[in-house]
Amino acid sequence: MKVGIIGATGYGGLELIRLLQSHGEVEQLKLFTSSEEGIAFSSKYTHLQNIIDSPLEAITAHAIKGLDVVFIGTPSGVSGQLIPQIWNEQTVFIDLSGDLRLKNSDHYVDWYKKEPAPEQFLQKSIYGLCSWNNAEIQQSKLIANPGCYPTAVLLSILPLLKGKLVSHQHIIIDAKSGVSGSGNKPTQMTHFTETTECTTIYKINEHQHIPEIEQAIAHFTNHVEPITFSTHLVPMIRGIIATSYLQANEGVTQEDLDALLVKEYADDPFVRVIPNGSKLSTNQVKGTNFCDITCRLDPRTNRVTVVSVIDNLVKGAAGQAIQNMNIILGFDEREGLEQVPMFI
Repeated sequence: MKVGIIGATGYGGLELIRLLQSHGEVEQLKLFTSSEEGIAFSSKYTHLQNIIDSPLEAITAHAIKGLDVVFIGTPSGVSGQLIPQIWNEQTVFIDLSGDLRLKNSDHYVDWYKKEPAPEQFLQKSIYGLCSWNNAEIQQSKLIANPGCYPTAVLLSILPLLKGKLVSHQHIIIDAKSGVSGSGNKPTQMTHFTETTECTTIYKINEHQHIPEIEQAIAHFTNHVEPITFSTHLVPMIRGIIATSYLQANEGVTQEDLDALLVKEYADDPFVRVIPNGSKLSTNQVKGTNFCDITCRLDPRTNRVTVVSVIDNLVKGAAGQAIQNMNIILGFDEREGLEQVPMFI
């Protein structure tokens, strides 16, 4: 199988390379660039010397047409305009940016402040939330890979919402991410001196993942109410911990919550439910495609605290993208994704 990566020099691209190197079905890996054609990839990232020494190639429709799968790891606002130029019906395209996630182009303009992708590609794309959308993913040639925050949030709260154990009203989500989620282009907020020994809340009530989470809740549960979603940057490289607060419906017990989550993900290779968990950390999923979930009911307030942890670069980006590829092409979902967590 021949695979291409557009945006290979970003953190998501580097994770795709790392994971695809152990994928048994990948025979050839081609890396594409918009500005550094001909430069040996390992000259930019010396940790890949003698592993990926091939030169970066220009992005052309002709070069793309010969590939089975293309991953697109460009910044938002780029892939939506690029995909129509390189599209063909034989290749599977998996977009890791936010350009195809929102079905309503007006919402994309409002939240991303960029030009939306053409309508035909928005409607053609399938939201690639593995575990919840596998049947649609399997039939698709164009995947909108979910955002990192939405992946952590949705996998943890969707079962409880769909199972009617908690209310859709007054959902509050507090999420924290490592700095790699901001990409490899330096900004003042990601500068070493401003992230070290510092936790920062950002995009208060304005994060572009808010409409993505609400859209997915509506799609998978047939109901949605506005959510409160807060994001924080913490001084670590990778990882997301998402803590969601929901009101339990009348008569719901801790046993009901645990039983539903365990049943929902009993056959899932990457979602691990920890009943009555009193501790959850990003280290326990670091470098892997796992999402670990636990929840606790507070009998004093009748609120449920649902916590999930993922690696934002793997389950939140490259790992889920490869899982989508495996589903589409009929491979074992675990192919190339069976890493043991790097706990320390």
